[in-house]
Amino acid sequence: MPHIDGVLFDLDGTLWDTTAACAAGWNRVLRRHGIASREIVAEDVRKVAGKPHEACIRESFPGLAERDLRRLIDETPGEDIRMVAELGGALFPGVVLGLGRLARRWPLFIVSNCQAGYIETFLRLNGLERTFRDFECWGRTRRSKADNLRNVIARNRLARPVFVGDTDGDQSAARACGVPFVHASYGYGACESPDFRAAHFLEVVGLVGGSGESKKGH
Repeated sequence: MPHIDGVLFDLDGTLWDTTAACAAGWNRVLRRHGIASREIVAEDVRKVAGKPHEACIRESFPGLAERDLRRLIDETPGEDIRMVAELGGALFPGVVLGLGRLARRWPLFIVSNCQAGYIETFLRLNGLERTFRDFECWGRTRRSKADNLRNVIARNRLARPVFVGDTDGDQSAARACGVPFVHASYGYGACESPDFRAAHFLEVVGLVGGSGESKKGH
């Protein structure tokens, strides 16, 4: 890894997994409006994770009437946050320890395609409000992940950042911004040609120089 001056992270599939809570939220909206659909499970959410929320809903409910799609698109973001606040999410192994080590060396940031309020919920639930210097999401800007990544880099005057994510969309955003990409291969997605791969969060830490330790013994 070349010398860097900041680390940017995707959120879902990279730092934690909330697919069970989000599935419960989607099912709540389906029941509220009597929308005919099979029960949504965590794997359904995991398959579309990383995309803007409207794209996730449209891909998950093919053939559904536009009126019902609009209800899901409009109401599931709020239900996601309520259910995540109630049920929590599962941090990937090593995240709390690893973020602490990284934050002692580099400024940390989050760039996600999530809805507004979701990153704040993640930070509050896990006591990480002071760990990250800045964040941005699709829900606040309605812009692509590449645009949001570029904006966070620019407003924090980063010259040599690295982006850590788990999907091909994350890799494409990093490429568009000309920054090295670390594929969190323990997450949801696959990437064919990342600059680096990490099978455990502590391997991410070792790659970017936050620690010389690997996942052994954790």
